[in-house]
Amino acid sequence: MNTYYLAVDIGASSGRHMLFSMEHGRIHMEEIYRFDNGMQQVNGKRLWDTNHLFQEVVNGMKECARFGKIPVSMAIDTWGVDYVLLDEKGQLCGDTYGYRDQRTENADEAVYRVIPEKELYQRTGIQKAIFNTIYQLIADKVQRPEVLAKAKNFLMMPDYLNYRLTGVMASEYTNATTTQLVHPGTMQWDKELIVKLGLPTEIFLPLQIPGHTVGSLRSELREAVGFDCKVIQCASHDTASAVMSMPCPGDDGLYISSGTWSLMGVENQAVLSRECDREGNFTNEGGYDHRYRYLKNIMGLWMIQSVRHEAGDKLSFAEYAALAKEADVFPSMVEANDGRFLSPWNMTREIQKACEESGQQVPQTPGELAAVIYKSLAKCYGDTLLEIQCNTNRYYDAIHIIGGGCKNQYLNQLTANATGMTVLAGPSEATAIGNALVQMIRDGIFTTLVEARSAVRDSFSIEEFEPEGETSC
Repeated sequence: MNTYYLAVDIGASSGRHMLFSMEHGRIHMEEIYRFDNGMQQVNGKRLWDTNHLFQEVVNGMKECARFGKIPVSMAIDTWGVDYVLLDEKGQLCGDTYGYRDQRTENADEAVYRVIPEKELYQRTGIQKAIFNTIYQLIADKVQRPEVLAKAKNFLMMPDYLNYRLTGVMASEYTNATTTQLVHPGTMQWDKELIVKLGLPTEIFLPLQIPGHTVGSLRSELREAVGFDCKVIQCASHDTASAVMSMPCPGDDGLYISSGTWSLMGVENQAVLSRECDREGNFTNEGGYDHRYRYLKNIMGLWMIQSVRHEAGDKLSFAEYAALAKEADVFPSMVEANDGRFLSPWNMTREIQKACEESGQQVPQTPGELAAVIYKSLAKCYGDTLLEIQCNTNRYYDAIHIIGGGCKNQYLNQLTANATGMTVLAGPSEATAIGNALVQMIRDGIFTTLVEARSAVRDSFSIEEFEPEGETSC
């Protein structure tokens, strides 16, 4: 009888329940449930519907019971930076904002009046992004102080969902590092920084490392889903989980975690928070087993997702990639990481305006728009590669593209061409796999992350792309 591990992987646009087991020495993965996700626009605010998210978590668990495949444990990962505030009864205080909401405009200025930007970076190793939790909490302090005053507990999104499952509050380290409020040396909340900012320290719980057991399911939830299991904290920031499943032969790989965001970087044993790192806007997020994910956030497939949605979702992503390949000669590109593409009201028009303002040919067709996006992303990958190699004084033979974006063969080839490196694409469900690896290591299936990565390499197909023609690196 198989032993099952349930990975609930929730991204900013969709979520999935994946069951994992070992069969004939290989990792077996089965999709059990999938659902849509997204921020809701309510009275000009961009919010998360936490009740919807939790109900979808439960719906997927019910499917496990329906198939008769009961997990011994489960874990949840989500995107970073967003959080809930809970009152003394454990109920939500106010709205749960999404990171694309514009309430943090000018919040950075309020932070830097307390601690200069350079000092903040040196202290935390975390890049400046206006949606980081530190700026969101300052926005709370200024715009809704009554909500912050009522708060008794602060939980990141996966921790909140775990609380809804078990009734136990616990905070996990990797997701917490995206707040820009964690001390990289202690791997705990930087209470001195939190006090300086005038935020309440008592709402922050001690940070647990991946593999920590939160608890069992609440009794009423056991009855609702038809089983009980342990709820484990995986590396609950989705990129931290994705990077765990990088199928590199050793312990030193270069990756692009390709999804709504493209996260390009390497793993280090120490934080790099020099001025060159800050100027390049690199971050040092917490990873599994005391690693640091030295990476750059690149706008990613959010751009094509938005364009597709604005066109009524009539074409699939595969069709956009095919049309982009047909329009390959279209010459225009944009700066993919320009802040103007973070949260425009109309992405299509924003791309067209950027081309128009720079004197380039303006894309009109779906294929031309897609070609601009994919070529611009590939150029950004090539530029970022040079920065990483310079800043780390390490050089690589290949780039591992992991996550859903690895299925885009056109973008994979553009990336190989732009970097001059072999691209190894896969696995596509990297985040769910990494989520499960924590559970399997905890259960003794694997003894080390290197061993687990070797199993990933043997269990999932990896597609190879070699550079064609002249490269930009």
